[in-house]
Amino acid sequence: MRLLLDEMYPPRLTEHLRARGHDVLAVADLAELICRSDIEVARFARERGRIVVTGNVANFLRLDTGHHSGLLLVPARRWPRRPQDLPRLERALAAWLDARPEDADEQVPDAGLVDWL
Repeated sequence: MRLLLDEMYPPRLTEHLRARGHDVLAVADLAELICRSDIEVARFARERGRIVVTGNVANFLRLDTGHHSGLLLVPARRWPRRPQDLPRLERALAAWLDARPEDADEQVPDAGLVDWL
């Protein structure tokens, strides 16, 4: 599965997931997405068959499923974004990706897919 990490996540998290062999992009690395609306981020991900990973649960859940190809919601209470908590989040995201079928990278996620970490 291909992911797009929302802008609240540091580039370091993306780099670590890529080092584990996962296909991950980050809003923070894409100049055209920095400070864009949630709908624009979701559309970008949909057009590229990527699941948006976000802690912005309330705003992304409000989106019509036609705006996104999938959401992986990461509630801040369970997954704080402090630097010392990033290794735990990295392991959880890697485990979530590893639990997907081997051919999942070749499949475009179904519109409306919503999962919680």
